[in-house]
Amino acid sequence: MNPKLTDELRHKLDALPELPGVYLMRNADSRPIYIGKAKNLRSRVRSYFQESSDDGRKQFKALVAKVVDLEYIITETEQEALILEANQIKAHRPRYNIYLKDDKKYPFIRITADPFPRIHSTRDIVRDGSRYLGPYSNVRAMHTALEVMHKIFPIRSCDFQLPADNVKLCLEYQIRRCEGPCENLVNQEDYRQHVADAIRFLKGNNSSIIKELEERMESASAGLRYEQAARYRDQLKALKTMRSRQKVVLEEQVDRDVIGMARSDEDACCAVLEVREGRLLGQKHHFLNGVMAHSDAEIVSAFARQFYLQSDFIPRQIHLSVRLPDAEAIADWLSSKADGKVSLAVNQRGIKARTQEMADNNASHLLRERQLKRDLQKGRVPHAVFALQRDLNLDQPPRRIEGIDISNFHGTDAVGSLVCMVDGKPRRSEYRHFKVKSVTGPDDFASIREIVTRRFRGLAERGEDFPDLLMIDGGKGQLSSAQQALGELGHQGQPVVGLAKRLEEIFVPGQSEPLLLPKTSASLRLLQVLRDEAHRFAVSYHRKLRGKRTLTSALDDIPGIGKKRRTALLREFGSVERLRQADAEQIAGVRGFSLKLAQDLKSHLEAAAEPAREETAP
Repeated sequence: MNPKLTDELRHKLDALPELPGVYLMRNADSRPIYIGKAKNLRSRVRSYFQESSDDGRKQFKALVAKVVDLEYIITETEQEALILEANQIKAHRPRYNIYLKDDKKYPFIRITADPFPRIHSTRDIVRDGSRYLGPYSNVRAMHTALEVMHKIFPIRSCDFQLPADNVKLCLEYQIRRCEGPCENLVNQEDYRQHVADAIRFLKGNNSSIIKELEERMESASAGLRYEQAARYRDQLKALKTMRSRQKVVLEEQVDRDVIGMARSDEDACCAVLEVREGRLLGQKHHFLNGVMAHSDAEIVSAFARQFYLQSDFIPRQIHLSVRLPDAEAIADWLSSKADGKVSLAVNQRGIKARTQEMADNNASHLLRERQLKRDLQKGRVPHAVFALQRDLNLDQPPRRIEGIDISNFHGTDAVGSLVCMVDGKPRRSEYRHFKVKSVTGPDDFASIREIVTRRFRGLAERGEDFPDLLMIDGGKGQLSSAQQALGELGHQGQPVVGLAKRLEEIFVPGQSEPLLLPKTSASLRLLQVLRDEAHRFAVSYHRKLRGKRTLTSALDDIPGIGKKRRTALLREFGSVERLRQADAEQIAGVRGFSLKLAQDLKSHLEAAAEPAREETAP
């Protein structure tokens, strides 16, 4: 057990029962900062405070360090804990939990509890017996659905309290969009049947409505109620027209939700494609916050629990892109809520897999759109730059970042590269190459020291601004060499980090242990892009120098090939290997070469290559 725990917290941990339930971790202000569920409260909660449980995640360390009090609620089953956890997260929105973001702004469709109910949109939940559908993240689609519903079903749109003596018929009655409940022209039973049909329509259950309307139309026609039959006919026509416009994504008549997920840094987006009776009815999406330290499965699990907690309709099938650790408990809970078996499925094939891919692509597009909008609000500085400031504890956003890398071949042709990013985008006009001059042999540390010295001395002499952050490709040794060079120049305050490729470790001055960021971190991805670009730029320059040197040395002893002809060959072919592959006619096409001189050159190159072939022959 962690020795830093207070006696009170230690006693609570010792008293934890081996039962299912929900636990709330509180900070010094008694605010819940993390809420979780457990099949066994004792083993689960105590695992947070074991010395061996520190997995190196930055958020995990911060969470455990801030916990000063603990509260738990025992439940009878794991399923009850699942529901209670979702409710508690929604109520408290703890700092270290995944939760649906900004869901309060999304509207609902309200079915009032009046004798003649109204159906309208609202953003306020009133506990007066009304029924709610939603929330709807696509507001335009919701309003379109309501508009179509009012055209098909005679549901009143007025907001009068009925029955009332002072309310008269309006235009809605004249155009047959209302049957006149204000003057008792329709009884409550018939009106409530229209409301039930409208609700089924909004949920996407159109096949059953069409079948029932056809039966009512035939019954009314047989009973010589032709005006009523004509109304059913018009409803059927409108329903079938609307249905024909919906995209068919599955051949089978099935109700299914397909959940797609995309993530970036602290944010994630889950998009739900609503497939009803094999047709794509629409899409809902929600953004989630606080996801960086969690796996894909944990994100989708948290979303599913919170989304279906407030959902009015549970389909029989839910498709996911990842397998959930608590899939069985979630399926049991949803089955009890839906009064029928609900299954969670992954690893689809064929058209189901394509629908899953569509959901994931929608989530990715929505998340990217949201991040671009947020970047515009922050003055076009990408979120990744602010994430890097956060993760490295910098005083200001690193809007200008420079990266340095070294490339050589056994100490020969050693070069350095400097690449630059401004606001997360490459500034190629400010890339620089350096030939390493003061170092003999393969010494990356000394090479980095030389390149850093030359770069920052040049910036100071020209009066140019220093970068907000310098990144060195390498680990502790490379970072120390850069710090030494900066110290000798008197620039000890220059922010600098090293990025080691093997484990993507970030080395920070003054810290003995490297910083390990989640792979989904926007700041880590920004540094990786910069590191890879510096490496590419260094290697390309090194290869160019080595190719020139190799070609020049290979042509030094050939009679008739002087400096000008060597330069022409270098410009045309670039390397000895490409020159060997060329035929005499191609070489003769180079300025200053005759066919005979080209043939002599080919013979010389082939003779020079023979010993190498003999050495490598089996």
